[in-house]
Amino acid sequence: MSSHVLKQASGARRRTRLACISITVGFACTVAAQRSSDLPSAPEVASGFTEKKAVFAKKYMVVAAHPLAVDAGLAMIDKGGSAADAAIAVQLVLNLVEPQSSGIGGGAFLMHFDAKKNAVVAYDGREEAPKGATPELFLDKDGKPVRYFNAVVGGRSVGVPGVLRMLELAHAKHGKLPWAALFEPAIRLAENGYPISPRMQAQLAYDTTLPNDPKARALFYLPDGKAKAVGTIIKNPEFATVLKRIAKEGPDAFYTGEFAHDIATAVQSHPTNPGTLSEQDLRDYRARALEPVCGKYRSYKLCGMPPPSSGGIAILQILGELERFDMKSVRPGSTEAVHLISEAERLAYADRDRYAGDERFTRIPVAGLLSSTYLHQRSELIRPEKSMGRAEAGNPEGKQLALADGDTLEFPSTTQVSIVDADGNAVSMTTTIESGFGSRIFVHGFLLNNQLTDFSMLPTVNGVPVANAVHAGKRPRSAMSPTLVFDGKDQLHMVIGSPGGPIIINYVAKTLVAALDWGMDIQAAISLPNFGSRNGPTEIEKDTTYENLIGPLKSMGHEVRTFEMTSGLHGIMRTSAGWQGGADPRREGVARGK
Repeated sequence: MSSHVLKQASGARRRTRLACISITVGFACTVAAQRSSDLPSAPEVASGFTEKKAVFAKKYMVVAAHPLAVDAGLAMIDKGGSAADAAIAVQLVLNLVEPQSSGIGGGAFLMHFDAKKNAVVAYDGREEAPKGATPELFLDKDGKPVRYFNAVVGGRSVGVPGVLRMLELAHAKHGKLPWAALFEPAIRLAENGYPISPRMQAQLAYDTTLPNDPKARALFYLPDGKAKAVGTIIKNPEFATVLKRIAKEGPDAFYTGEFAHDIATAVQSHPTNPGTLSEQDLRDYRARALEPVCGKYRSYKLCGMPPPSSGGIAILQILGELERFDMKSVRPGSTEAVHLISEAERLAYADRDRYAGDERFTRIPVAGLLSSTYLHQRSELIRPEKSMGRAEAGNPEGKQLALADGDTLEFPSTTQVSIVDADGNAVSMTTTIESGFGSRIFVHGFLLNNQLTDFSMLPTVNGVPVANAVHAGKRPRSAMSPTLVFDGKDQLHMVIGSPGGPIIINYVAKTLVAALDWGMDIQAAISLPNFGSRNGPTEIEKDTTYENLIGPLKSMGHEVRTFEMTSGLHGIMRTSAGWQGGADPRREGVARGK
């Protein structure tokens, strides 16, 4: 890699302080104006930003959002476990050390590569709307959307958790170690304690609603209501009991019996915002193994999540629309680079807002959206010298219904796990409880999600149905984009994904272009300043040299907005010497391997 590219990747920050956490709202800056007043401003608190170097390993690699979680995954592989085994151990520890982002009360998407079979499977553990949910779930008595955080906090926003059923399914197909063995690191930490990290403490301090739950308050806060200090040891014996039961009895211990009863009771009896989730909803939940969406970009094949995720389709669209441009000759950090990529993203997000949702409820023209003819037609709308402003959705082949754009808020309290095991199997898993601390309902030592707010609040717009409207049994649209990349010889080349709410798609697309077109190593590609468009303003990561592009971009017709873009990209890339891992410097994650 050229010294110029390295300088762009690692020297592009003008930071004289630690970066700030965009706990909930940094990623929601461009949502509909009618709801912008509902959102508090992002807090000025330290996130632990630090430059990181690529890590190399010959045999296997784990990258995740906390060192203790990474160590748990490595321990499983050390014992002869698979990538799927490691992912389960990592997820369980993250539930403890990063409770604001993911856990057994939430959902996930997992991409799995089986090296022996040379096969990719997509696992859908997305939360599901209870049977009692209606299209009017988030409307007030006048038929208008409720204030966003009034919807989030409480039982109304809780979907049926899917993580454990998804992990159970992946383990049955790809696991090597006994199920119970995968719980040992998390049980040990829950019983013996773990330290509060700077990022976790900052989010605890910022959140004003989590302390309203008595059990959460007792665990994470001092008697005066202040968050416990960084380094304070937290023990969670109640969660250890849950883990022991699930380790012994399997996920049925969670989806039936005492725990299911207590989850449903907590949701239905919330004092200000009750929901309808029932024991029957939990009992009926099923995870799904799906065909991934795959496509070509130059000499590479990329595979991502199919619906209800929009991520796999959108990323393939962005790259497909960029393919006619010689991106290798475009300088990283240039106005041209930001312009071209942002314009392709406008087109993809326009289609996402119109067509993406749960394919069991709305026919999604996946083949039409990804056809080379359609993507070339869409790419022709990109003018090298001027921004198109706002893109309109296209008319892909296979479109059956007239649909209206659906406006949603997705938040960045999510996490990414990337793993390659000793046999070359790989997992890219993006897992979430949605908003920071989810619904703020704390049951048996873990938090429940608020994933139903990922549905569009309005079921129709001007009488036209919205693809992502609420419906009983439906799974909400997501931007989560766990991605696997294969080279021209069909070898696994890259494992990547990120948290970040709706901007996940742009974070992953940026990293793919940086690695595949610009030849950056995985860490440099991740560290590159974030930018892009969600079919609104062109967004530039605050306090980076990319702010120097604001003037030139405005002269090309871009509206530009800057804010903290706290991605959590975690990636692994094949090199001639083995595996190369990178962790996002904006968060506390690490890459480790052997």
